[in-house]
Amino acid sequence: MTNTKALWDNSMHSMEPTAGCSPTVPEPELYRCIQAVLPRETDNQQPIDCFNKGMLRWTLHKKVQNNPANSLSLVWVLIKDLEKAERWDSRKSIIPLLHTLMYAIIQTAYIPDELYKRVYDFCKRLMTYPQPYCTVGLSYTRRIKTERSIPGLMYQRMVTAEQRLKNEYYTFQERVFVLADPEVFSDSLGQVLVDDFEASASASGGFLSPLDLMRSVVQHSIQAALGSEQCHGPKLAQALKDMGQDIEPYFQEVLATLEQSAEEGGRGQGGVLKGRLQQLYSEIVSDGDSEPLSSGRLCDCPLPNPEMSFHLWTEHLDIWRVLAKWLRSSSVSEQFSSQEQDDFDLGDSPCDLTPSDMTRFSVMSNDSGIERDLPPSTDASPTSSLDTASMSAPWEQCKIKQESGKLSRHGGIKLKPSVKDSMVLMQDTLEDQASLGGGGSGGTGGRRGATLQRRAGSTSMQSTCTKQQRYFTARIVTMGDDRALGRLAKAYYFFRKREARRLFLTMKVNLQFYYIPVCKAPLHISSVKENHAINQFMGDSCTLGSYLSMVDPWYNCNIKSLGTMIPKLAKMQQANPGRPKEPFISDVISYYVRTGQQPVYFSIYFVKLTFTSMTKDPVEDVFLTHLEMGFPEFRQISATLRDKPRRSSGEVCGAVISMNYKKVTLSGRDIDKGISVRTSGAQISAIPSSEAEDLNCLTLMLNESPTKTKNSSVGSKIRTSHIKIRSLESRSFVVTLDRDSHRTYKDVQGIEVSPCLDPGYCVQKTIRSKLRLGADKNAGLSKYMSKGLPLPINTFAGIVN
Repeated sequence: MTNTKALWDNSMHSMEPTAGCSPTVPEPELYRCIQAVLPRETDNQQPIDCFNKGMLRWTLHKKVQNNPANSLSLVWVLIKDLEKAERWDSRKSIIPLLHTLMYAIIQTAYIPDELYKRVYDFCKRLMTYPQPYCTVGLSYTRRIKTERSIPGLMYQRMVTAEQRLKNEYYTFQERVFVLADPEVFSDSLGQVLVDDFEASASASGGFLSPLDLMRSVVQHSIQAALGSEQCHGPKLAQALKDMGQDIEPYFQEVLATLEQSAEEGGRGQGGVLKGRLQQLYSEIVSDGDSEPLSSGRLCDCPLPNPEMSFHLWTEHLDIWRVLAKWLRSSSVSEQFSSQEQDDFDLGDSPCDLTPSDMTRFSVMSNDSGIERDLPPSTDASPTSSLDTASMSAPWEQCKIKQESGKLSRHGGIKLKPSVKDSMVLMQDTLEDQASLGGGGSGGTGGRRGATLQRRAGSTSMQSTCTKQQRYFTARIVTMGDDRALGRLAKAYYFFRKREARRLFLTMKVNLQFYYIPVCKAPLHISSVKENHAINQFMGDSCTLGSYLSMVDPWYNCNIKSLGTMIPKLAKMQQANPGRPKEPFISDVISYYVRTGQQPVYFSIYFVKLTFTSMTKDPVEDVFLTHLEMGFPEFRQISATLRDKPRRSSGEVCGAVISMNYKKVTLSGRDIDKGISVRTSGAQISAIPSSEAEDLNCLTLMLNESPTKTKNSSVGSKIRTSHIKIRSLESRSFVVTLDRDSHRTYKDVQGIEVSPCLDPGYCVQKTIRSKLRLGADKNAGLSKYMSKGLPLPINTFAGIVN
């Protein structure tokens, strides 16, 4: 806590402006700052040093703000460090340096062509490296090539998309949705987030209006093309400020000029682009009484944080409806047809989704759609029921819908879904499978098509425009522990099922998922052992976050460190409420969603639970990280016996259970096993605890040590993809999913766990079953589609081997 407070105070002091401009930072100091933030091999042994690197990286970017000379110096130092890391084969530093470089390039006022060429050549050489370096290198090679021919395009597109500025030439829009676990972000932690987002909105002297953003785009675009030799930054900034509302025509002209050049590929357009922007600059700055245009220093145009929506993820929050409302309120919603607008108006409300709807994929209807086919006792007119519902409260409308036995229809005709709509989810599945590296569901006999290696990274297919263009990108940032991720996996599964029933958002919205592991700090710990205790506690309750920190060092430095900083910032704020508020959390989130574009895929698992009561129907659910089962009556006895070094089989407590599972092997030829053991419980984990055990499968561990049965022996760990567990005695057990007490099932008799099927695959399978009965179930597109539904979590590098 003391070290964090000192580092924060030093960061605030080093960023104090001098005469309206940040002080010039010499290159040797920039070099030392860069070396301080790079991940090292000793970070795992000294986590406190790693946790400080995230704040040091944030401080580095703050130092170069408001002074274009600092930004340009930082770009020069970073490319020199990258070339040095290439010569020394220090690959662990390449991706952190490259992300820092690109983030600085976007915000730098002017970059000479020779520097662009140097960066472009380095990124091209990365394409000869193995994964994930070649993937990141390819992505940045394309961006630098475009930025070199059309300077300022990345900044312009990022601001217009993130801030919902009207842009007829580049209609893409993005939004960040921050979903925080209310059980973690309660009281002080939640207040820290609220204060931080408010500080972000009021940064730089107040809330940035659309006119301010337009001025920033015009200023940056002109400066990026002309440079200090042909542009006087302060004169341009003052002229733009004096324009007021008249800035919008110039803003639209700049957008049209850059986008037209991008549409033409930027080839041979450098002179034309520069000439047009030079003409606009002269029109903006020149007047009859002013002196001739002269060169001068440039002005910095800080990149504003994207628009963020903060939500406490309660049980009443529906991600589908949150995204649909954002889609309708967007500035390009007029592109939607009236039928597409009705998809939201007539879409299923939460009361329309019954428990049976949640667990089924489709239901065959006996209704022909013709009114004369209705039974005589049925009133075909919907007037009475609709009129009553329209005057009732929403919750009474649900009651009326459930209790009414009359069949009613909306006016209009019934249309069959088009082939295009039916193929969208299937196309998504094919694209996901391409990013996973090939077909995954084909094969014969007992051989599994997919490997046990976890997939990561995007592909060229995902970076190019698909036939169905999506103009919206929703960046969903989940903050919390494993419980929040389990909630996300369940919401994503139901999202896909809902889209399979009525296609709407999939055709228009590109979903990107991000995760920030945050847990409540353990109580009653000394300040000396605080960091070690927080790290240990986070490792237990944030298993997926710990895994991502293990495979991506830059994620460890920036994102896991943020999760440990938030409780400390809350304590600092309580101790000194008058401390100046800096948007640290929102700045880090902005950096994460802008540069973290390499997903790591985690399988979602489906579980079916049966109960001891014959009157209780089976329940179906999904989980992402962890499933715990146990017999409550043996919990305390098992804890005492577990620590004994030796015990006979008679001392093993618990109930007898049967386990039938498919044992996975590296060769892909799974083996069916069946055993019976006595145990007090078991843990099923989908996330590996170490890099050496990084296999994309389930790991089952019994609470007791291994015991031998008559026909087989139970190992300490069972790796499987499918498993059935059933109690052979009259005792029932308790099941908890993703460590969430709200997702605990009691009186369970048996469970069946398997990879969750993607609704896109189910659509294709249903279509084939209708067209060709008895045909090979793995024929056609099924051979190339992934059956499983993975949840992609974006990181900076994917998996660094």
